Amino acid sequence: MTDRISLRQLHYFVACAEAGTMTGAARRLFVSQGAVSVAIAQLESRTGVQLLLRSKAKGLTLTEAGRLLLPEARSLLARTDELQAGMRDIGRIPAGRLVIGCFTTIAPFLIPPLLEDFQAAHSRVAVDFVEGSLTDLQGLLREGRCELAVLYGVDIQAGVDFDTLYETRPHVLLPPGHPLAEQEEIRLADLAGHDMIALDVPPSLSYFTDVLASAGVTPAVRHRTESFEMVRSLVARGVGYSLLIQRPRPDVSYEGRGLSVRRIKDVVRPLPVVLARPAGSRLTHRAAAFAAFCQERAAAYAEVP
Repeated sequence: MTDRISLRQLHYFVACAEAGTMTGAARRLFVSQGAVSVAIAQLESRTGVQLLLRSKAKGLTLTEAGRLLLPEARSLLARTDELQAGMRDIGRIPAGRLVIGCFTTIAPFLIPPLLEDFQAAHSRVAVDFVEGSLTDLQGLLREGRCELAVLYGVDIQAGVDFDTLYETRPHVLLPPGHPLAEQEEIRLADLAGHDMIALDVPPSLSYFTDVLASAGVTPAVRHRTESFEMVRSLVARGVGYSLLIQRPRPDVSYEGRGLSVRRIKDVVRPLPVVLARPAGSRLTHRAAAFAAFCQERAAAYAEVP
C-alpha cells in the first residue's frame, strides 16, 4: 500500500469530530472547508471505512469506525506534539502540553500544589487540567482528551489502568453544639438516629453508606447535595452530621460558622486515591514525568496521616 495516512488527515479528522461540522473544523484549522472535505475523503479512502456521517440537520456524526479511530488519532497527535516540542532534547526533557483530569472534590486540595511545583520542575511542560466525575474522567481518558487522571480507586471501568498514590479515610463532621461533638473519637454506631447531610457525588455516598453499614447503621439522610461546601454549610447550621474525606483549613463554613471534625474510632475500609491512564497506553515523556512526580509528592500534599 503506497498511500499512507497523514498526520494532517488525522488532525483534520479530530477537528471535525470535536467541531461537529466541517465548517467549524475549517474555522479551527484556518483552512477552507474544501480542504477539510478533501482530507476526510482521503482518510476514509485510505482506511477503507466511513468515519463520519454527514447530515445537513445534525452535522457530522462519528460512525463506529470513527469512534474507534478518534482516541488513537488523538494519542498519535499528542506524541507528535511532544516530538516537535522536544526537538533535540526528545527522550530526555519532558515538553509539550499535558492535560490531566481530577475528581471534583480532590481537585482543590491536590491540583494547585501539584501544578505549581511540577511546573517549576518542568518548565517546558504546559499543564492544563479538567475536573469531573469518575465516569466523565474515565471517558476522557479513553477518548484521549486527557493523559492522566486523579480518581478514587473504585468503580474503575474496563480500558483504564491505575496506580495507587495514597489511601484516605473519612472523618465525622459535626456542628459544635452536637451532643457527639464532646467526644474526641466517634463510634459509627453512635451516629444511628442522627440526621445526615450526604455528599452525593459518586462514589462518595455509596462509600459512606458502606462505612456506616459496617457498623450496622442505616443513615437517616435529611439532605443530599453534590456540593462539598453545601454539606459543610448545612452541618455548620446544625442540620445534621456528615462523613467527608477532604478537610479544608480552617474548620469553618463559607459563612464563617464553626465545624467540629472528629476521628472515627472504628476500623474503616480506606478509600484509595489513584492515578489513572488509558489501559495499554505508552505514556508520553511529560505524562511519565508527572506520574513520577505524583507518586513522590501527592501523599504529602494531601496531608495523609
